[in-house]
Amino acid sequence: MVKDLSIQELEERFQEKINKDIKIEPNDWMPDDYRQTLIRQISQHAHSEIVGMLPEGNWITRAPNLRRKAVLLAKVQDEAGHGLYLYSAAETLGADREETIDDLHSGKAKYSSIFNYPTLTWADMGAIGWLVDGAAIMNQVPLCRCSYGPYARAMVRVCKEESFHQRQGFEIMAHLAQGSPEQKAMAQDALNRFWWPALMMFGPNDAESKHTLQSMKWKIKRHTNDELRQQFVDVTVPQAEMIGLTIPDKDLKFNEKTGHYEFGEINWDEFWNVVKGNGPCNKDRVETRRKAKENGAWVREAALAYSEKRQNRKSA
Repeated sequence: MVKDLSIQELEERFQEKINKDIKIEPNDWMPDDYRQTLIRQISQHAHSEIVGMLPEGNWITRAPNLRRKAVLLAKVQDEAGHGLYLYSAAETLGADREETIDDLHSGKAKYSSIFNYPTLTWADMGAIGWLVDGAAIMNQVPLCRCSYGPYARAMVRVCKEESFHQRQGFEIMAHLAQGSPEQKAMAQDALNRFWWPALMMFGPNDAESKHTLQSMKWKIKRHTNDELRQQFVDVTVPQAEMIGLTIPDKDLKFNEKTGHYEFGEINWDEFWNVVKGNGPCNKDRVETRRKAKENGAWVREAALAYSEKRQNRKSA
């Protein structure tokens, strides 16, 4: 019986399951640190999906044609669904959804740094799809093999939809790059502004990432931050070249010996400044989400009251 085992024996059995790639399920015994690491990561991921709707949401009414409007609307709806999947996955670990959302609004919980940058032109919708969702796919495809079952299964659908988002963004950038000089300049400007924040999405350098080693031992993560960042650069640079855009990095070059692109130093001061809540749109994005919750409270209360009323009628 599990209750008769010591903590050390439980941890050894747990790690043995991890090593054998046996999924951990909600009712399985797990170390408290494993549970808390997953709650932190999954809720942060959920917050990123929900806050990530905001930079694109204000372009739905300004999309250049009906097709672009419909595609962008579908994408924003997808992001809302991703947030719901992930909040549900966090709840299987014992997290309270309302508390995690309140932590976001209070500034206690974080979300992806990329969503604290403004979207100034239509080309930014392309840059977000191509770069931001492209970086997200690099991060999230390995999560389909995460050791925690509910998270891994949720990520299968999320990754399929993110793949659509990435293709949609690349298509926008390709059309702009092949358009008029003004359109190409708009695409290049968007690439210039989102390139470095996209690289920051993978998190700090491995030497400064305090969670990576343990998360890899538990097979929550399968690759380090720097490994994923390198994969993203190697894939994305040829795509930019193919559509005639220039990566804004004077130090970028291909290393024939390693088979990888070498790239310049990331501005880590900017990264940490944004993470600490001082980015261009941090306060605005969090305040928007806080107001949305407050202004929508009456809808949730009315729906709950109606549900209880129907249940009481059935009981009677």
